[in-house]
Amino acid sequence: MQKISDKRFLSQRVAELKPSGIRKFFDIAATMKDVISLGIGEPDFTTPKPILEAGIRSLQAGETHYTSNAGKLELRQAVAGNLKRLYGVDYDPVEQVIATVGVSEALYLTMTAVLDPGDEVIIPTPCFVSYQAEVLLAGGVPVEIPSRLVDNFQLDPKRLEAAITPRTKAIFVGYPNNPTGAVATREVLLEVARVAERNNLLVISDEIYDRLVYEFQHVCFPTLSEDARQRTILLGGFSKDYAMTGWRIGYAAGPAALIKGLVRIHQYTIMSAPTTAQDAAIEAVLNGESYVQAMVAEYDRRRRLIVGGLNKLGLTTFEPRGAFYAFPRIAASGMDDNTFAEKLLQEEHVAVVPGNAFGLGGEGFVRCSYATAYEKIEEALHRMERFMSRHG
Repeated sequence: MQKISDKRFLSQRVAELKPSGIRKFFDIAATMKDVISLGIGEPDFTTPKPILEAGIRSLQAGETHYTSNAGKLELRQAVAGNLKRLYGVDYDPVEQVIATVGVSEALYLTMTAVLDPGDEVIIPTPCFVSYQAEVLLAGGVPVEIPSRLVDNFQLDPKRLEAAITPRTKAIFVGYPNNPTGAVATREVLLEVARVAERNNLLVISDEIYDRLVYEFQHVCFPTLSEDARQRTILLGGFSKDYAMTGWRIGYAAGPAALIKGLVRIHQYTIMSAPTTAQDAAIEAVLNGESYVQAMVAEYDRRRRLIVGGLNKLGLTTFEPRGAFYAFPRIAASGMDDNTFAEKLLQEEHVAVVPGNAFGLGGEGFVRCSYATAYEKIEEALHRMERFMSRHG
């Protein structure tokens, strides 16, 4: 019997995908005791009780069947209503909104629906590790343009326009940003919208952290102009704002013709998002605002602690205004980001993620999540102080 060979049977696209730089450190940390993880991008809060109870009621009522491919109309109406209330942007819940299995599926559907082989997607980096991978899996070509600390990791519209080629099909925007915690100003995003319009490009805007902002007003990309609304696929969800990561529920909103394409792929690969999660998400949108505000206030408290603590250690950290990540520069340690993360985990049992895992521009930084308890962050900083006293 012949041996099955991955070189023969795995597709070239899959074989060439890099392993996640985040997962490597989680796997190592899982084998150790007394590890404080500043690596995981997941709220430490339990899903708020009314949302939990809505999911339980859904199960008890026998809501255990498929929904329509695009998701329950009540959920799509709630999402559209929330976007209108928060940002003043109008979406038809029937034709322009789809419920997905988290934002991850919304990202997959979008790339698969819009990209032909060889199409280029411009992606500002550092960024979440899935963006480039999903472009590659869809047969496209990710084109990274690194942002810089001197610009507070905002996208440079001039560098964006310089990266456009005849193969460019879309610009990807992800603010508030993972891993940097950066936010984008209206002025910068307006320039991005003008670049997209001049070059007739699609914009894909991942705004999963839209509610987690501090002393800043989030700018929803499709609100910038009518043209921006017509050429933008907006990705959003419930995992971060409502502490619902395990429920796996998100959405995409955009032009009807494009959302129809997403639904077509979704119906063949997923059928429908989890019914229980959809019912819980309806409750979250309609009645979860007070919980969002309470979590934002606590994240802000942690943000101030970790940013101040890292700067005191000589790990230069600009002030993140969104999401729940700090992105310190680790030059003072004399190490590269891989070595820093490995030694910190081995010596002090603190897990962070090397910045290079997030693409060009991440080298020399590490990602520290403050989506963990205040007391654990205090202890992590104490351990990092010991570490820097030896290596700084």
